[in-house]
Amino acid sequence: MLTKINWDGDMAFSSTTPSGHQIKMDAAEEVGGQNTGARPTELLLNAVAGCTGIDIISILHKMRLNPTSFSIEVDGNRAEDHPKRFTKINVNYVFEGDLPESKVIRAIQLSKDKYCSVAHSLNSTITASYSINNSPIKKL
Repeated sequence: MLTKINWDGDMAFSSTTPSGHQIKMDAAEEVGGQNTGARPTELLLNAVAGCTGIDIISILHKMRLNPTSFSIEVDGNRAEDHPKRFTKINVNYVFEGDLPESKVIRAIQLSKDKYCSVAHSLNSTITASYSINNSPIKKL
């Protein structure tokens, strides 16, 4: 998967995702941004919610269960010091409909333990490399 993010001036960036959707990111005004887009950290929390939500709806549908309403609240705590990474993320699922609790718990467990690639990426060691104009940086 390849994505390209373009600088739009000041602290703003935009991209078109590989699936063709537009994303706009910006910083808060107090740090030089214009508040014209979401913060990258906000997008990270939304990615966790979206990933697990898609899993859960898919699993519930396979169980022949159809919620009448479903929302996800994600609360993230960040470290005080840089890089101010997330240290704790709580995901609260809010369902309405005729859904046996045991089946909902099973769907959440499957997403958490097996399927949600975003959440699993947060808890894994990721090999990252860096380059400038497609030339590898030998020392960082």
